Amino acid sequence: MSMRKPLISGNWKMNLNHFEALKLVQELSYQVSREDVDAVDVSLHPPFTDIRTVQTVIESDRLPFLLGAQHCYHENSGAFTGEVSPAMLAKLNVAYVIVGHSERREIFGETDEVVNLKVKAILANDMTPILCCGETLDEREAGGAEAKVAGQIVAGLAGVSSDQVAAMVIAYEPIWAIGTGKTASAEDAQAMCAHVRATVALACGDAAADAVRIQYGGSVKPSNAAELMSQPDIDGALVGGACLEADSFGRIIQYRLAE
Repeated sequence: MSMRKPLISGNWKMNLNHFEALKLVQELSYQVSREDVDAVDVSLHPPFTDIRTVQTVIESDRLPFLLGAQHCYHENSGAFTGEVSPAMLAKLNVAYVIVGHSERREIFGETDEVVNLKVKAILANDMTPILCCGETLDEREAGGAEAKVAGQIVAGLAGVSSDQVAAMVIAYEPIWAIGTGKTASAEDAQAMCAHVRATVALACGDAAADAVRIQYGGSVKPSNAAELMSQPDIDGALVGGACLEADSFGRIIQYRLAE
C-alpha cells in the first residue's frame, strides 16, 4: 500500500474573474469536509488575476486548500513584459506551480529546455512543481507515446536532485483526452503512470520514484475519479473543466465515497 498522499489539483485555466473565484472557493469549502482533505491534498490553480483573492479567502477563513499557480517565468525579476516570476508567487504563499502543461507547450511553444529552467526556478523559490507530460493521439497511434513521455520527464528533471524529485508531482495528461471528453481507460492511465515512475527510477533512483506523486489528467470527472484513483501508480488528478463547478470538483475530491 502506497504511503503517497493523493493530490487533487484544479486547473482553472483562463476562466473565472476574481469575484467568481471567491464564490467558487467559498462554495467548495461548504461542500468539502476536513475529513475529506485529511485523506487528500487539494490545490487550486486560478489565473494570476485571482491568486491574491484566493490566497486571502483561504488564509482568512482557514480553508483546507493549497494555493497553486498555472505558470511562471524562470527568472525572479527583470525586463520580461507580461511575465510573472516564481519569487512573486512565493510571496503570495503559492505552494504548487504547474509547469509544462501541454497547452503551454503546444500553444506557446515551451520547449523541454524552458520547462526544465522553470522546474529549477520553482524549486529554488521553495514551491513544488507539477511537471506535466503527455502524448498526442498521432504519437500514441504511431507507438511513440512512451518515448515521448519519457523524453519530457528526463529533460524536465535534468539537473534536479533525487531528493527534490521525490517531493515533486508529475502529471500525466494524454493530450488527446484534455477537454475532449475522452478519457484514457483506467488500465491505460495506470500503464502510462507506471511508465512515468519507471522513467523516474532510471533517471533519479528508486527512492525518488517511490516517493514522487503522479497525477492523471484528461477529462477527469466524478464518474471516473474513483476508478482512476484506485490504480497503484496514480496518486492524484489534475482536473480541468470539472473543477470550475464546486459540486463536480467536490465529488472528485470525495472520490472515496464512490469506491
